[in-house]
Amino acid sequence: MYFAALLARTEDGWKASDTELDDVETLSDLTDLAREATVDDDTVIVFIEQEDAWFGLVRVDGEEDPRIYVSDAAAAARSSYGEILLTDELLGREPEDPDVLEELVDLDGTEDGEPDEGPDDMDDNDEEEIRADDGSVVPAGPLGETGILADLGLAEKELLALGTDALVEIADALGAADVLETVQ
Repeated sequence: MYFAALLARTEDGWKASDTELDDVETLSDLTDLAREATVDDDTVIVFIEQEDAWFGLVRVDGEEDPRIYVSDAAAAARSSYGEILLTDELLGREPEDPDVLEELVDLDGTEDGEPDEGPDDMDDNDEEEIRADDGSVVPAGPLGETGILADLGLAEKELLALGTDALVEIADALGAADVLETVQ
């Protein structure tokens, strides 16, 4: 179960809204959704949480590239919305050419010549480490820009210490706790 909210800074303070991610398939889609939440290219924070397993933040400031923080990259890698946030750049790997990827995947989702993996075929290490599509290991723990909210009142150390109910603590640090009631 996912929960997603937008916190948009306006002239009058912060505005909070919950949001559906059904039509979001890429980071670009998520960034566009954030930009639609503000009129004057002000700061928008997208908050995504999955069942207290992990949370992610995407900060969009006008037309600048989005800034990303994920509380637990390995947990997020197991999630479709988490995979959106775990970009090649964030993971420190070379971007894949999408045309090449399309050629490698059959309609059943497996690579050419690769058998389908069933539950019995999985390695014993699959639970301990998560591998990205290119075979690189996705690190457990926080990943991304830990100072993503430092200029807004939430220091890196405080962000790293957040656990469950992170949205409440983030909104409180931003001075947006009063508007958060509308989304919970």
